[in-house]
Amino acid sequence: MKAIVVNQPGGAEQLHVKDATIPSIKPGELLIKVKAFAINRTDIVSREGKSGYMSNPILGIEVAGEVVEAAEGTTIEIGTRVMGLVNGGGYAEYAVMPADRAMKVPAHLSFEEAAAIPEVFLTAYQTLFWLGNLSPQETVLIHAGGSGVGTAAIQLVKQMTDAKIITTAGSQEKLDFCKTLGADIGINYKEQSFDEEVLIATNSQGADVILDFIGASYWKQNLKSLKMDGRWVLIGVLGGAMVENINIRELMEKRAQIKGTLLTPRSDQYKKELTEEFMSKVMPLFDQQKIRPIVDTVFPFEEIQEAHRHMEASKNIGKIVVRVLN
Repeated sequence: MKAIVVNQPGGAEQLHVKDATIPSIKPGELLIKVKAFAINRTDIVSREGKSGYMSNPILGIEVAGEVVEAAEGTTIEIGTRVMGLVNGGGYAEYAVMPADRAMKVPAHLSFEEAAAIPEVFLTAYQTLFWLGNLSPQETVLIHAGGSGVGTAAIQLVKQMTDAKIITTAGSQEKLDFCKTLGADIGINYKEQSFDEEVLIATNSQGADVILDFIGASYWKQNLKSLKMDGRWVLIGVLGGAMVENINIRELMEKRAQIKGTLLTPRSDQYKKELTEEFMSKVMPLFDQQKIRPIVDTVFPFEEIQEAHRHMEASKNIGKIVVRVLN
């Protein structure tokens, strides 16, 4: 089979298509003929050699495709269209998926659309409801509203709660798109001080939940934007990982709850339980077409370097997907 591997840690130029052996499955696993996969920030971190948890030499953590082999005891039939998280190896013509993470692709969705669902929607669901404990009539601040996770989070909040949605993005185009998905207030972080705008929008109370992809460079502004007893969930460090001169008393005075999370290195059991709850509570919304995957660009398999560069330029609205021709 054809697979995309990293020659050595570094930039997008280190990604190359090579021949590889079709993986074999173990009990509880499925072999998927991959039709499409999506690009994630964690792929870039792994490509650069910074993740520390990449064990599979082939990148890729989410795929959509057809089941071509199923281990004994699994209940998913060969030929079923599925999507889900894999433990690496997604950038290939075939990939192994734990059967308990396989989600059937809704009939109205293409493989490219399906590939845009697992990582970002599971991350958004986990962050909002398992970690952020978002309640129906609270206020949530979603940074990077035009990103894959951002567009997923906006839709989940809109369809599953009555919470007020405030989002940030770096262009009016992205903010306008976020509003079509359900965002109530959009803030251009390049032109406005988002903490001031959040306080204006909340009568100086702040947001109950913050989804923070940015990290260090937003630290002070996020703290100002957080409501008393608010929950601040860190899921990215696009603005740096090191914060200097933290005033712990300010956190104490806000009674702030700060949680950090990464989905990829979570245990198989955690991902199983998250997937099961997601299928129960969210997949019906896909079937009813109340929420949808947002695909920015679909690249051909051979243009994987361009796909990574597109993500690194932060120009995308929604997911970047790669089509696998096999």
